Amino acid sequence: MSQAATPAQAPATPAPIMSHRQIMFVIFGLMAGMFLSALDQTVVGTAIRTIGDDLHGLSLQAWVTTAYLIVSTIATPIYGKLSDIFGRRPLFILAIVIFVIGSILSSFSTSMIELAFFRAVQGLGAGGLMSMPLAIMGDILAPRERAKYQGYFLAVFGISSVAGPLIGGLFAGANQILWIAGWRWVFLINVPIGIIALFIVLAFLHIPHHNHHSVRIDWWGAVGVIVALVPLLLVAEQGRDWGWGSVASILCYVIGAVGVLGFIIVEMLMKDDALIPLKLFRSNTFSMATIIGVLVGFGMFGAMLTIPLYLQLVLGSTPTESGLQLLPMILGLMIASIASGQIIARTGHYRQFPILGTLLLAGGFFWLTFVKYDTSYWIIACAMLLIGLGLGQMMQTLTIASQNAVTLRDMGVATSASTFFRQIGGTLGTAVLISLLFAVMPTNIQSSLSDKPTLTAALNAAFDPAVADAPENKAIMKTVYDPIVDNVTKNTTKQLQTKVDSAKAEGSTKGKDAAIAAVQKQVDAGLIPQNEAAAAKASAGEAGAAAGEKAALKAATAGIEKAVPVARVSADGTVTLDFSKASERSDFVDTLVPTIQKQLTKSGGSTKVDSSTINDTSFLKSADERLAKPFLVGFNSSAVTVYWVAMFVVLLAFVLTLFFKTPPLRAKSALQEAADDEAMRAVSAAEETGALTLPRVAADDDDDETTTGAEPPVEHGRHADAQHGHPSPQDHDDTSGERGHHGRHLGGGKVATP
Repeated sequence: MSQAATPAQAPATPAPIMSHRQIMFVIFGLMAGMFLSALDQTVVGTAIRTIGDDLHGLSLQAWVTTAYLIVSTIATPIYGKLSDIFGRRPLFILAIVIFVIGSILSSFSTSMIELAFFRAVQGLGAGGLMSMPLAIMGDILAPRERAKYQGYFLAVFGISSVAGPLIGGLFAGANQILWIAGWRWVFLINVPIGIIALFIVLAFLHIPHHNHHSVRIDWWGAVGVIVALVPLLLVAEQGRDWGWGSVASILCYVIGAVGVLGFIIVEMLMKDDALIPLKLFRSNTFSMATIIGVLVGFGMFGAMLTIPLYLQLVLGSTPTESGLQLLPMILGLMIASIASGQIIARTGHYRQFPILGTLLLAGGFFWLTFVKYDTSYWIIACAMLLIGLGLGQMMQTLTIASQNAVTLRDMGVATSASTFFRQIGGTLGTAVLISLLFAVMPTNIQSSLSDKPTLTAALNAAFDPAVADAPENKAIMKTVYDPIVDNVTKNTTKQLQTKVDSAKAEGSTKGKDAAIAAVQKQVDAGLIPQNEAAAAKASAGEAGAAAGEKAALKAATAGIEKAVPVARVSADGTVTLDFSKASERSDFVDTLVPTIQKQLTKSGGSTKVDSSTINDTSFLKSADERLAKPFLVGFNSSAVTVYWVAMFVVLLAFVLTLFFKTPPLRAKSALQEAADDEAMRAVSAAEETGALTLPRVAADDDDDETTTGAEPPVEHGRHADAQHGHPSPQDHDDTSGERGHHGRHLGGGKVATP
């Protein structure tokens, strides 16, 4: 009953799941959420020094940043998995709401510990704000097409990078705004922005959701992540205070190791429903991209947090100025992202970008290792430009590589896993490198203060009454130099007073003895009657004692004022120190420096510099350069140590990129592939069951007609390739010889229609 098949018409172009207009609406919603998170990071980063100073805990800054990163890191894979099950939109909305609540709570902080806790709440929302947009982009855009839309997201980061420092500087520099401390508006500003973002997302973020028929949520996996990460990050932060081999540290190591082992076991048991399915790591591309992301995140996040502090502390920039001074890095990031994105879109190849990106990133950190406390800003700007050029080639390529290695079912979890491991690196980098910065800073400050020229200049200024009493120097004098000046003044005065008193006593005794001896001679010579001898001796002794004391005081004064030029001895023998004359003060300081240097090398003492000294660095503002220099040099040395560590970590990532295998990028989005596969399954089911009605497949946006045997359905997936002369592996198993259209001949070759 077979008849010749009706000649197939020319195949129609498969209709896209989403039009360009729909994609733009979705991107508009994503941009709103990402702007909220990106702006918060730049605003808080600019104002963190002011916040730390006001809450008297700048050295606890790592707690604030680490708490935020820990929770956002843990939340990231949870958002990814839940979005694969329940859809991206509700999870993205939830992230915005949580972030706004965390912002409100942060504005009420009264200590750095409270702020760290409330920032953790913000981090719970931030985990979705940063990972969900990437997953949604992976859904609706083919890997090669994403570069075409990259500029929109770069505009968000560019605007937030420019507006953030301005807003953060404005708030940090204001004492009060509407009767509320200026820096608290750093968090309150998120409330109106978050509400606007929420309305935009509700209005525009509408994407198809494919139910994967899996509702198992890997809560035990989430518990494993928490148990593994929290103690390890905690010991990274507090290890220097506890001692790396202390009981508390060892306990953190053990709990963290147990958490890691438990997490792996849980993920193996959960299989495809795991928080981070282990099957993802069967892909060499995904595995290598993950490892490189961890290393880059470690070096990038940890070292990048020191740059705004460096600009404010060492170069003396205001929070607003330091934010704007980061623009070379933002410029480099945008240039590299746009350029690499366009090349990826045109060629589909991206292997060269991780290699070049890590090399430039390491080069930027290497450049920063040469900076001094008085280095020009433009030298640092060149290093930041290199860092930006490196990061711009790394961020999108690693994410695209991870997304390119999975299907739609795992798009959310793969994207969040990629972000998760990069954030793990960033969280570890922040905890380790910021802790390293503040751990070595007291030692470096003390070392700088021990330098003879630096110490001499600082003491000259500290002992100068005009400098010490100046309002702008009162804070730094009280924090650092007053103990030194008071201690030296007290001890020196005491020593000199002892000498004067001793000289006076000795002179008095000698004068008295000499006078009495002279009277005795006169008595012996018969010049003074014997009965008057006692009275004569008493009178002569008193006069001799006074004369001897006066002579001794005169001699002692001359000697003391010659030995200690700043010393002043009054007529009654009271010793004071006068530092008003520059030449005398300079001579005194020259004799004092060796003693102070020895004291600085000893543990304890009034000249000891510890972490409490740097909890509040507001005393450096407008302080005399000679007084501030030891702190600037010490911080510079500490930052350079951080840059060396970051450079070696990034160089390790560079070595790994040389072995990074990158298959060509797909030309279809995950949603389009899923739709094509669904249509294929429907057609195949119709073929195999001999259905009288073929599935309806839209040929274009306005075509809802049912296709017939005379008008073949729109080709999808592998069948479309077969009609264009590109047989798929399944086509080789097809023995019917029919390649022109789907379906089988029914009866006399006619196909029934509804």
